[in-house]
Amino acid sequence: MIIVSRSNPLVKELRSLREKKFRREAGSFLIEGEKMVRECQRSNVRIKRIVAREDYEGELTPDLVLGRDAFESIPEEKTPQPVLAEAELPHAALVPPEGSCLLLDGVQDPANVGAVIRTANAAGYKELYLIGCADPFSPKSVRASMSGVFFVSLMQGTREEVLKVLEGVPLIAADMEGKNVFTFTPPSKFALCIGSEGNGLSEPVRLRAAHTVRIPMGEQTESLNAAVSAGILMYELKRNTFI
Repeated sequence: MIIVSRSNPLVKELRSLREKKFRREAGSFLIEGEKMVRECQRSNVRIKRIVAREDYEGELTPDLVLGRDAFESIPEEKTPQPVLAEAELPHAALVPPEGSCLLLDGVQDPANVGAVIRTANAAGYKELYLIGCADPFSPKSVRASMSGVFFVSLMQGTREEVLKVLEGVPLIAADMEGKNVFTFTPPSKFALCIGSEGNGLSEPVRLRAAHTVRIPMGEQTESLNAAVSAGILMYELKRNTFI
């Protein structure tokens, strides 16, 4: 059976997952596109159902088929791919990191959050702590993560909770007043701290930092995008891992 009405209860339920409130209530989030759905199938994130547009001709087996108008009312994209999935929200308890990790402190742009997750996964930072950030399971963040969201542990909590669980782990703060990261020798295990796009790191995180590093830039450049900065720092701090 093909559902054609965008007012159908199932369609409305799926569409509501674009909003954080309803994602929390349903315990679900959206994954858009065949490649992303396949990547999710390779992970430990459980897919609840695969939803296809009526003209979908890929190899995924849909649990639900929708008419074009009904299907295209669900994703935020203007020209969505013809398949998506509803997946179960992962629940990661706040625990100390096993290796070097990342702390995102107030990063508000979901695209930046997703891009940082993508790079963290590639660079081997499997544990990420988020304080007051954009929801990493929003459609925009999930798309920007390019499947990274399926393969890292995303732990969220208050500033006090996160700093407590990171006790004993040296914090490396990213700040324009820090040491040149290209001449800095990091400890064997650390938490790289990235602040908000507009205000940088919060005072409590800054005060807890054992080290502060910066990326040297030309005189005409005021700052770098948060995700770009995070990517450079992540790789540089682990450069010996890749040599």
